[in-house]
Amino acid sequence: MSLTNKSLAELSQLFRAGEVSSREITEAFITEIEAKDGDLNAFVTTTFDLAREQADSSDSRRDQGALLSPIDGMPITLKDIVCTTEVRTTASSNILRDFVSPYDATIWTKLKEAGAVLLGKVNTDEFTMGASTETSAFGVTRNPHDTERVAGGSSGGSASSVGANMCAASIGTDTGGSIRQPAHFCGCTGLKVSYGRVSRWGTIPMASSLDTVGPLAKTPEDCAMMLQVLAGHDPKDSTTPEKPVPDYLKTLNDPLKGMKIGVPKEYFIDGLDPEVAAVTNSAKEILRSLGAEVIDVSLPHSKYAVSVYYIVGPSEISANMARFDGLRFGTSEGEKDLQSIYEESREAGLGDEVKRRILIGTYALSAGYYDAYYRKAQKVRTLICDDFTKAFEHVDVLLAPVSPTPAFKVGGHGGDPLKMYLEDILTIPANLAGLPGLAVPMGTSKDGLPIGVQLISPGYTEERLLQVGHQMFNAVR
Repeated sequence: MSLTNKSLAELSQLFRAGEVSSREITEAFITEIEAKDGDLNAFVTTTFDLAREQADSSDSRRDQGALLSPIDGMPITLKDIVCTTEVRTTASSNILRDFVSPYDATIWTKLKEAGAVLLGKVNTDEFTMGASTETSAFGVTRNPHDTERVAGGSSGGSASSVGANMCAASIGTDTGGSIRQPAHFCGCTGLKVSYGRVSRWGTIPMASSLDTVGPLAKTPEDCAMMLQVLAGHDPKDSTTPEKPVPDYLKTLNDPLKGMKIGVPKEYFIDGLDPEVAAVTNSAKEILRSLGAEVIDVSLPHSKYAVSVYYIVGPSEISANMARFDGLRFGTSEGEKDLQSIYEESREAGLGDEVKRRILIGTYALSAGYYDAYYRKAQKVRTLICDDFTKAFEHVDVLLAPVSPTPAFKVGGHGGDPLKMYLEDILTIPANLAGLPGLAVPMGTSKDGLPIGVQLISPGYTEERLLQVGHQMFNAVR
């Protein structure tokens, strides 16, 4: 097996044992990127020279017996909304095409301090608004298992770079399913953390009460290794509580005997692909074989999740996007007066989907409509949260499909925004409730497309998700 086919955990073990250098691992991934990315378009910006410098530094630390962490020397990619001083951060938008941040995001600071090696910044839907990476100003990212199909979104570049063996792990974000859905499409593992478990400071926001930052990698064990570095309180992010960070690797192999797994009936919706349903049902049997009890549960208000999300999300988008005005940073157009600078900079710099969501959110927040839309949506959001609370009184973890179908073809939704919004129908509820979710690859379709399943657990119990996901994954390896 080549180096690039190995998991993060396997590569780390080989590196720490002195069997291979970080520079050799890094060069192997660079070779893969040069061979494959012309077809996949996962990368917005490559940082090969920086990666080689960082790899050489890791090798020096190993020789001195001074490695910084288990991911020291491991090559990764960053979704291109994570601010970095070393390289531009574009949010895959023309308005930030040449923007270089004056500061590093907290997660990049943590990764650098852990010795991670940066191969580049990867593609996303523009400002993370989309479910297929088709709204990116740099073109669609394609699925490594079938280049006629999308890699998913918005973390499509992250999932494609992992799924195509172009990095050992990646950092994505999940606001309504943007880590889990592309992981499902590309056959990798994706972890959406509890709201506040990982700092968002320095990560360009979409909807601030929903955004989370997390890892994509080959296996749940790899995600545990990454989360160990990322998790924790950040004084710069007031949404990160001062909760202790557990050892996520310690409990991966603890027995599942006695654990109760709930299957929400509302997630088996009309239009659910039979092959997706079959893989989810097979996961139930695997869990039973591992000693867990599988029972049916109900989340009755989850059917309103998409409607709630597309009021709350755009409302927060309309506020967050106000900073992109052509004055402080990014592209600036127009010269006559302030109004023309605003209008022309945004017209030239922002794509249709971003404009659409700004307009929806501004309308929902406007005088006379705030109570009818935004306030009502927040009340229903509370009911969705209550459903999860009640379910977790009886079960430890929920099991469900990730998305109604495997990866769809590029252009397959024909520019229909509603069809695209429904891609997140099974992932949005966890975001509204601030709960952690894990997408784990568990099977393939008759066309050879990956199919994953989704696990959801109570807030700040990522170690439980990773424990269940790790043992399910190993059962089908």
